[in-house]
Amino acid sequence: MVAVIQRVRRSYVEVDGKVVGSIGRGINCLLGVEKGDTEEEAKWLAQKVVELRIFEDQQGKMNLSLLDIRGELLVVSQFTLLANCIKGRRPSFTNAAPPDEAERLYRFFVDYIRERYDIKVETGVFKAMMLVYIENDGPVTFVINTRDKFKKGDER
Repeated sequence: MVAVIQRVRRSYVEVDGKVVGSIGRGINCLLGVEKGDTEEEAKWLAQKVVELRIFEDQQGKMNLSLLDIRGELLVVSQFTLLANCIKGRRPSFTNAAPPDEAERLYRFFVDYIRERYDIKVETGVFKAMMLVYIENDGPVTFVINTRDKFKKGDER
């Protein structure tokens, strides 16, 4: 799984001109599911997204997590994060999980966070054409790929 997380002042998603998910201060998480991803990876990534210390403390250091600031989370599915752009001029999406499997793990990721943490979690609409509005605070943006941990054995 790949997550692009951005510290935001606010973020929202529109589908067909209607807002379907909206948050204030917190994290916008664009989430891509790769072939072979597991629930174990989804749990690890969910914990990482929520607990990563990317918000500034009183000394201006990134020392606070989403939990610490009582922030909100917007999760938007984005299979294009799995694109391979190395060869040719058209991205290849062969590494992306099939839609049914991707949706299952996307929903598992969201549900896991909702059940484990006392934070507001909003989503986009899986497989819909969405307009995503992101007011990036910083800008602060991180890319987290579960393959980096699960292939190399990095510690949490």
